[in-house]
Amino acid sequence: MKNIKIPHSDLNVSEISLGCMRIASLSTQAIATLIHTTLEEGINFFDHADIYGGGQSEAKFAEAISMNARLREQMILQTKCGIRPGYFDFSKEHILEAVDGSLQRLRTEYVDVLLLHRPDALVEPEEVAEAFSTLQKSGKVKYFGVSNQNPMQIELLRKFVQQPILFNQLQLSIPFTGMIDAGINVNMKVDGSVDRDGSILDYCRLHDITIQPWSPFQYGFFEGAFLDNPKFPELNQILTAIASARGVTNTAIAIAWLLRHPARMQPIIGTTNPQRVKDSCQASNVALTRQEWYEIYRAAGNKLP
Repeated sequence: MKNIKIPHSDLNVSEISLGCMRIASLSTQAIATLIHTTLEEGINFFDHADIYGGGQSEAKFAEAISMNARLREQMILQTKCGIRPGYFDFSKEHILEAVDGSLQRLRTEYVDVLLLHRPDALVEPEEVAEAFSTLQKSGKVKYFGVSNQNPMQIELLRKFVQQPILFNQLQLSIPFTGMIDAGINVNMKVDGSVDRDGSILDYCRLHDITIQPWSPFQYGFFEGAFLDNPKFPELNQILTAIASARGVTNTAIAIAWLLRHPARMQPIIGTTNPQRVKDSCQASNVALTRQEWYEIYRAAGNKLP
């Protein structure tokens, strides 16, 4: 597994991370197997959120491996906060309270990264800044980021917070490429030319913000996986052909397609299947050509100008 250095930090992270949203429904033994397989494959980055499983994903994660100092040193833990039942909350009070809850459930004294989970329309960036500084000074959080935010929302935060915004979690997969489409179809009167994200891809590259693609195997907003799905015959034919030629699985090629982008993204795989973790990690050793990348892009139904 290759590692990437996150700009403006001391973080040296695996270029693929494991998302822990779905682990709450697993047995303790299944979670332990998943986590240890992930570590053995070279992934050191684990993504959590206080709402995953109602907090149980964090709690069962720590319980399954009997979290201790030796294991904690091998891991980079990221969690998110800000989503509450029926609303979003970036208030200082909630951020501080949420982090304390995550620390307790994860059985750790600190998390490496805290993300604000989706935008809060009522955000008061001064309060976010106070919360971030309090958490950093106390040693409870080392670094910070956001999820699903556009350039102006990040700029508003950057005006007040002292810490750099290191990450932005955004949905991105081969069939879900709005942020890429808009950059290809500039000055065109086609659906792909619609910029729904404020050029977030280029913005993150300009400001050294690492994009963490979530749902890399999904084709919609939790609508299902596209791999081996009869809805995507041409895409799966191309993925299978390239995978066969490279001696890996189509899972690996789906992740390799994201890793090929020069933005140096860090995909978050949300699988609970240890074999799928192993298959995904094969992507770290696959370097797709420019021609292959565009071939896959077109096979997903995209047309070039």
